Amino acid sequence: MARLHLHLLSDSTGETLEMIAKAALAQFEGADVVRHFWPMVRSRQHLDRILPELGADNTMVLFTLVNPDTRARLEEQCRQLGIPAVPVLDQVTRALERQFGREAHGRPGRQHIMDDAYFHRVEAIQFTIAHDDGVGHENWEAADIVLAGVSRSSKTPTAIYLANRGYKVANIPIVVETPPPPALFTLSRPLVVGLTTAADRLIQIRRNRLLHLGEEKHTAYVDEERVREELHYARRMFADHGWPVIDVTRRSIEETAAAVIRLLGERDRVPSTSRVGGAA
Repeated sequence: MARLHLHLLSDSTGETLEMIAKAALAQFEGADVVRHFWPMVRSRQHLDRILPELGADNTMVLFTLVNPDTRARLEEQCRQLGIPAVPVLDQVTRALERQFGREAHGRPGRQHIMDDAYFHRVEAIQFTIAHDDGVGHENWEAADIVLAGVSRSSKTPTAIYLANRGYKVANIPIVVETPPPPALFTLSRPLVVGLTTAADRLIQIRRNRLLHLGEEKHTAYVDEERVREELHYARRMFADHGWPVIDVTRRSIEETAAAVIRLLGERDRVPSTSRVGGAA
């Protein structure tokens, strides 16, 4: 398969476009793709500086441009060069226009507007960072979600991902020698979710962590019997308190977060979607 030069042009941050491209490319394992990212393309002058870069062989353009002049200029240039140019949001936008009976606003970056939802997400991120790794247990009742699990069970990255979706998240490590603070067992507002994983996978992750830190000697941190004891202790705690459990062994951070959101939605009997409409 020949190398593909994939140009991503956006009149905003390009986050949506990157996510769409990444999701589509994931279906083509082993494809040789060079991505060229062009965000904040909001003028013809800016576009004209990019157009000479589109001349390589085997090129494709994905774009999200709402300005009709800039868009028309890009589409015309791609036609002349024989380059496929795909407006990735057009079909969704047109379907919504038909459903709502009115045209879309056509303003770049409207999903990033600094409204109440934006500031809610910022607040969620600040809360989550301040309540990482068992810190601030006196404020856990203000959280939407509390994640519990042994060391290296993806608590922090999952919490940060959820925070970007607008959820206030605290996380607590489960350690055999150091029981969690009593506050964990009296929470009423947050959904407490236990994260677990396979022992072999956890040992591998911990060994990689030790190597990264320059620590190569064998320790209890990666001892198989010790790790299994930790996992058993955590699972027993989850079961004793009736907390839902997610096995993260074969899940990405995004998949784990989606499972947490679904659990929260089921508990609250509301659609399992982001509180702030999600990132776009």
